[in-house]
Amino acid sequence: MPASGTIRLLVATMALGLAVLIHGFGHAEVRIDFDTLRAELEQRFDADRAAVIDELEVLLDQISAVEPRERAERVNAFFNRRIRYVEDDQLWGQSDYWASPVETIGHGAGDCEDFAIAKYLVLREAGIDNRQLRLIYVRARMGGASRAHMVLGYYPDPESEPLILDSLVRLVAPAGQRPDLTPVFSFNSEGLWVGGQSRPADRATDRLSRWRDVLNRTQAEGIRLSAPPDSSDTSTRQSE
Repeated sequence: MPASGTIRLLVATMALGLAVLIHGFGHAEVRIDFDTLRAELEQRFDADRAAVIDELEVLLDQISAVEPRERAERVNAFFNRRIRYVEDDQLWGQSDYWASPVETIGHGAGDCEDFAIAKYLVLREAGIDNRQLRLIYVRARMGGASRAHMVLGYYPDPESEPLILDSLVRLVAPAGQRPDLTPVFSFNSEGLWVGGQSRPADRATDRLSRWRDVLNRTQAEGIRLSAPPDSSDTSTRQSE
C-alpha cells in the first residue's frame, strides 16, 4: 500500500478533471423510465439494440424478490454478457470518456468505467442501497504490468469486505480473493473514500466532473435521480 502522501497525490491526479458532483444527488433514488430509454436507443442507435432494454426490464422484474447478493451477481452477468469490452480511444476517439448506460447499451461496448456506471445505476434501481455500492478505482496487475482500472464494489453491509463486480472477470468474488487489485479510491453519489478506509474522505464528492456529467446525461435519457419524499424514511425499494 502506498504511503498516505502518495495516495493523496494519486487521488488528486486521478480525480483531476472529475470535479463537482451535482448538489443534492447524495441521497437520490434511482428510477428507470424504460419507455424513454427505448426511445433514446431507437433514435440514436440501431433499433435492434432496444431489445437489450427489454431484456433488462425483464431481468429487474425477475430479481425483485431475490437476495441482494444474487441481484448483484445477475446484473453483473447481464452486462458482462451483453456488452463487449472496448477501450475509449477505439470507441470514442478519446482517452477517457464516461458513457451513460444508453450509450453503452447502444454501442454494445464500453470500457471499465462504463460497465461500473451501468451496473451501479441498475443495481440502485434494483433496490440495492447506495451505501452498499461504490465505484472503485484500482491498480490492476495484468500480464506483469500495473494499470488503472475501475470495478464496482458491492458491500453486503456498509462496513463489510466488498464483493468485486469486474468487467474483465466473470467471477464475483470478495476483494480479499482479488490480490491482483489494489484500491486507490472509491466513490458513489454520497462520498469519496481513499484506499480501503471505511469512512469517507470527502462527503461532498463534488470533485468528480465526469461523474457529474454522466449523471446529468442519464437524467435526460430516462434514468432519473431524485430525492426521496422523506429522506428520514427507509425506501421500500432498498435492500434488506
